[in-house]
Amino acid sequence: MSGSQNFRLRLIAILEAIIILVMSVFIIWICFLRDNNRAVPASTNVSEDPEIRSRPVIEKEETFYQLDGKKILVHDSALGETFIPVYGDVPASELDMDKLVSRNGYSFYKDNNEIVSYAGIDISQHQGEIDWKKVKEAGIDFAIIRVGYRTYGGGIIEMDESCGKNIREADAAGIKVGVYFFSQAVNTEEAIEEADTVLNAIEGCNITYPVVFDWEMIADDHARTDSVSVDTLADCCVAFCERVRSAGYTPMIYQNKNTAMKKLDLPRVKDYDFWLAEYGREPSYYYDFRIWQYSSDGTVPGVSGRVDMNICFRDYGEE
Repeated sequence: MSGSQNFRLRLIAILEAIIILVMSVFIIWICFLRDNNRAVPASTNVSEDPEIRSRPVIEKEETFYQLDGKKILVHDSALGETFIPVYGDVPASELDMDKLVSRNGYSFYKDNNEIVSYAGIDISQHQGEIDWKKVKEAGIDFAIIRVGYRTYGGGIIEMDESCGKNIREADAAGIKVGVYFFSQAVNTEEAIEEADTVLNAIEGCNITYPVVFDWEMIADDHARTDSVSVDTLADCCVAFCERVRSAGYTPMIYQNKNTAMKKLDLPRVKDYDFWLAEYGREPSYYYDFRIWQYSSDGTVPGVSGRVDMNICFRDYGEE
């Protein structure tokens, strides 16, 4: 074979190798590189329940879950009917409203025609002198008694003047006792201060029901808490409840339905028992709650004037 033929064959072989290399690179780009440059949709990893997304449609850095297809319908004075997406990781209430019954101003929860709930009141020094023996005879099982409050103007802690007496006499009458603090905390330091105030006040007392963090918005007046953020409120809830839990008591958060739905970061506080304030024949609050305050104008023998009425769905007194 002549030298010119050898040269042509080598040239052809080189060209074939170049073509094969170019095609290989093109195939690799088609299969891998191009896919890596495509826009990636928001993660929709599914948990054990295929109905629950583990991330929202719009990616967020913080933990946030929604339940597909579920909406909480609420009424707005300006917009009419509006909706709030349901948190998939916050336990929903499992109560059957058909089992709620009312009799003589009291609400009860029945199962198999037996009452499985507990009747209660919450009181402060505003109720004045209380005949706790008559309260017990009237069918009241538990009382949540105010320990104190923080003023919404100056932020000063004040003690409830009747707290100690009410705790002792309620307990002596056979009524299970829990306590609450009316908070106006604007940071975690104040929330911890409030928790310590409660713990010091109930030391040595027979407290079997929860120790409650009652943080409320002040309506129709300027308050130091008006500008408290969602994150700060959640921080205060956690700080108070963890302080209470570390002392061996059951922590609880009290809130009305509207503030709970719009101001309380429910995924952050879902591990604490919840006391719902929603007045009416039956609650419409979607999520789990252990105590329901259903009236602010109840009447109970032994208590002068009106009193808040409650029903508890858990037997704290036997735990």
